[in-house]
Amino acid sequence: MGEAADIQGTGPSPARRWLRRTITVAVGAPLLAGLLQAPSASPAAAAEDATGSKTVDVSLDTLTPSAPVDGDTVTVSGTVTNRGKKTVTDATVNLRVGPQMTSRSEIDQVSNRTGFRSDSDPAPLGEAPSIEIPRLGAGLSTEFSLSVPVSELGLDESGVYQLGVSLTGQTSDQRYDRVLGIERTFLPYQPEASEKKTQVTYLWPLISSAHVSAETGTDDQQTPVFEDDDLAAELRPGGRLDQMVSLGKNLPVTWVIDPDLLASVDAMANGYRVKDGTVHVPGPNQAVAEQWLDGLEKAIQGHKVVALPFADPDLASLAHRGKDVPGSLGHLQSATSLAAMTVETVLHVQASTDFAWPADGAVDPSIVAVATSAGADKVIARSDSVRDDLSYTPTAARPLGNGSTTAVVSDALLSTAFEGDMVRAENSTLAVQEFLAQSLAITLEQPEQQRSVVVAPQRVPTASQAQTMATALRGLSARRWSEPLDLLAAAAAKPDPDASTTVPSSSRYPKKLRDRELPVQAFRDMKTTRDELDDFRVILTLPDRVVTPFGNAINREMSTSWRGQARAAAVYRNDVLEYLQDLTESVQLVDKSDLTLSGRSATIPVTVHNQLLQGVDHLVLRLTSGNKNRLELNGEGYAELPVKINAGHSQSVKFTATANVNGQVPMTAQLYTEDGTPYGQPMTFNVKVSEITATVMLVIAGGVLLLVLAGVRMYSQRKRVAARNAEADAEAEAEAEKAEEAEEAAEAEEAQEAQDSGANGGTEPEDVEADEPEQPSDPTPDTGPESGSPSGTGEKVDR
Repeated sequence: MGEAADIQGTGPSPARRWLRRTITVAVGAPLLAGLLQAPSASPAAAAEDATGSKTVDVSLDTLTPSAPVDGDTVTVSGTVTNRGKKTVTDATVNLRVGPQMTSRSEIDQVSNRTGFRSDSDPAPLGEAPSIEIPRLGAGLSTEFSLSVPVSELGLDESGVYQLGVSLTGQTSDQRYDRVLGIERTFLPYQPEASEKKTQVTYLWPLISSAHVSAETGTDDQQTPVFEDDDLAAELRPGGRLDQMVSLGKNLPVTWVIDPDLLASVDAMANGYRVKDGTVHVPGPNQAVAEQWLDGLEKAIQGHKVVALPFADPDLASLAHRGKDVPGSLGHLQSATSLAAMTVETVLHVQASTDFAWPADGAVDPSIVAVATSAGADKVIARSDSVRDDLSYTPTAARPLGNGSTTAVVSDALLSTAFEGDMVRAENSTLAVQEFLAQSLAITLEQPEQQRSVVVAPQRVPTASQAQTMATALRGLSARRWSEPLDLLAAAAAKPDPDASTTVPSSSRYPKKLRDRELPVQAFRDMKTTRDELDDFRVILTLPDRVVTPFGNAINREMSTSWRGQARAAAVYRNDVLEYLQDLTESVQLVDKSDLTLSGRSATIPVTVHNQLLQGVDHLVLRLTSGNKNRLELNGEGYAELPVKINAGHSQSVKFTATANVNGQVPMTAQLYTEDGTPYGQPMTFNVKVSEITATVMLVIAGGVLLLVLAGVRMYSQRKRVAARNAEADAEAEAEAEKAEEAEEAAEAEEAQEAQDSGANGGTEPEDVEADEPEQPSDPTPDTGPESGSPSGTGEKVDR
């Protein structure tokens, strides 16, 4: 009832209400006619249990110009929506201007205020136009637009004024006029240029999350493999990063760039592959990357460029969780040294690497120490961390701690002005007006003193946030109370002697930021990967093909972009380590079956296989006997031989073993680097020794001798038989020759006798037989043989 009484006393009279309706009918009638016929939402769905001065939601969608001067006409447009359950009747939309804000804190308080307050909200603006809304059902909306010349706004002097749009009306259950909804914003008014303008440094961050894996193609170019193709969506026309470039090129900003983003886009532009399950497919957005890089190179011309350490490492996480893990600070040093070279290679400009930017500009002694450990001597902090107990805003730059570090303290209110949802036109408009109001208020705090302020917005603005930021910077383009300054010049500005130079204690570090840091385990995982990489690189003939992609991947594991994404960060780290282990296991010992040695000395081969696409060297293979008294190697319990294998080949390494006692001996083969570090897993097998004694050797020797003698005897016998056979054959051949010669002689003799007989008349009787022996060797018989037959005629008989 008290609220109703207050409002009734300030409402316009019926005659004045009729006059305003007549003045604004040309503006409001056509618009309202269409809107009342076509409600924007279902009453049942949109109606809420809203009451009092929050019954109607008033949305301010546009305000032009954002910083008016004399002669301008201010136009405010937006939407009113009935959030209550009752119909609103006899409503009027009015402008309310004033009072002038006297401090930055008052601006901040008003921006967070909701609902109508009769003690601080001004009355409707005189005879300025208003919009009449006869009826607005529950859940329904209608648009409005009000235009007022600056001369009628009652702006007496330069300053920041509250500007409100309210809806006054009745509801079906309460028939009296009262404010049912109000929205406030700010109107900065500076008709003449200030003598001492505030120097405004605006950082324009080009930062993204990690997209490139540690894997590369097998080609000579080592085509990079991306975890996904999400980066392309940001680079396409209208995408987040495309908007950052197209908007930033026409703004007075300092570009703050993560070199990893440049390296990733450059890799895309030169051809890339994307993981698709277990396979890698060609990346389809090479042209998109080329176009974005070309646009960026043109956009940064004439601007200062600051390069963050490669992959934008989380300095706070490193300081609070990682610095005690050996080697972690080394990542920051390598990331810093890589930054300038990457920017120069891709964009062909010199970038400053003197600045460290902790998350949200929050610092404590450990963060400052870590941030400057890699060479940076300037830290971008924020005023809600390094706090000044002053009635005005001091210059951003000042010495910090012992004076060796320069802190560039960004303004917290200006830096956080565009966080949140900027897609809604109302949120964007209110953010722009508050930003401009705060910047003018800074100048008016000490108009006789020029100061320098720095704005460090959120690291990864959305496209709508970037558009809103650009709108705000264009609102400062008239340079009536501010002028642009780059970050390097801002860091060199003369410090305010009263500004705080104290580093906040660790206890003041915000808990919400600490809870989002990388855990200690993340840095332990990085150490494991780094240690395995160090062991692996020493055996490679082309180590850069492995060290570079894995070094960059380890840097990405420490990125600030992992804040709030603990699971995704762990998955990325695990993938990097597993891939490295797959590569290291490509050089391994081939499993060996058990052996049996049957001699006092023997050779034991062990095979090493290299499945890498490059050769390996500087490896040592050690074979160790489990019982050197039974089986020794080179007189010791172990032996070592060097290993050098070409890509895709295997090498069999042979060890000489000496057996002393029979039995089974376990053997262990292990690869080592030349410095004695074990490489890979050991391989074990057994050797069975069968020892040979002296007695057994004599028996064997005797048996062998008998076999030899038996062989000699058999050989001699065969030789003698062969000789006898050869002699008999020779004798037979000689006899045959003699017989042939005798026959020939007899034939010759007969021939001679025949010849002689012919010469004597041939009187020898044919039937007279010569008394010749039957065989040449037989003696001539004295008498002939006896015969029972009668004697032939002429046969001589001896009596």
